[in-house]
Amino acid sequence: MTASAPDSGAPAKLRDQQWSLARHLRDPDGVPAPAGIEPRRLQVYRELLFNNIESLLAGNFPVIRRIFGAQWPVLVRAFFREHRCQTPLFPEIAREFLRYLEARPDPARPWLQELAHYEWVELALQIAEAREEDAGADPGGDLLDGRPCLSPLAWPLAYAWPVHRIGPDWQPGHAPDAPTLLLLRRRADGSVHFSELSPLAFRLAGLLGEDSGHSGRQCLAQLATEAGRPFDDAFLAQGRTMLEQMRDSRVVLGTVD
Repeated sequence: MTASAPDSGAPAKLRDQQWSLARHLRDPDGVPAPAGIEPRRLQVYRELLFNNIESLLAGNFPVIRRIFGAQWPVLVRAFFREHRCQTPLFPEIAREFLRYLEARPDPARPWLQELAHYEWVELALQIAEAREEDAGADPGGDLLDGRPCLSPLAWPLAYAWPVHRIGPDWQPGHAPDAPTLLLLRRRADGSVHFSELSPLAFRLAGLLGEDSGHSGRQCLAQLATEAGRPFDDAFLAQGRTMLEQMRDSRVVLGTVD
């Protein structure tokens, strides 16, 4: 892992020793321990590094950990041994684990990559620095004639697999015909919640997030065209209801100029 990388500015001999130690810590079963280090101290260091990574990933990916069961430490060890992190930041380790899984499809678990993303994205939103107040939205603005503002803390997500249902007791063998459409949002208290969306609501949220400058009415007109439905009073009323419900739940913050 990045935490074990040697200092590039160190003298050559020390740098070689650091590389030797780093390779051993990554793969203690495949790389012999460097000479001159007390085995007891080395064992403590090995366990400390691995246990820290395992504990962090277990907290970020609890469903995957339960699914893998006794094989979970094996998966973490493979990640620790094989992956080269792109960042030294400890909070980014979960993203690095996701990158590792994305680069290694698992034929026995074809849903694993999406499940990992579903679990990781909760952390991503929890630590996101975006703030609703920075949007400068008018909470009482006209959602049809104005330009609705999607909250930066509301993320529509689409998956081929029903990731919110996968767990130790249910692991599908085939993806359903219809995608799983979810909305992830962070509330004022910092908690993160998922909810399912209808195809129309999901696409509407996507249109609002494109920042095209279109009014709510224009977005609904485009939505009707894409859905192959007439843009009549009934559709407009349905669209207005969806927009108002989004505002009530702070998925839409109001309107912006």
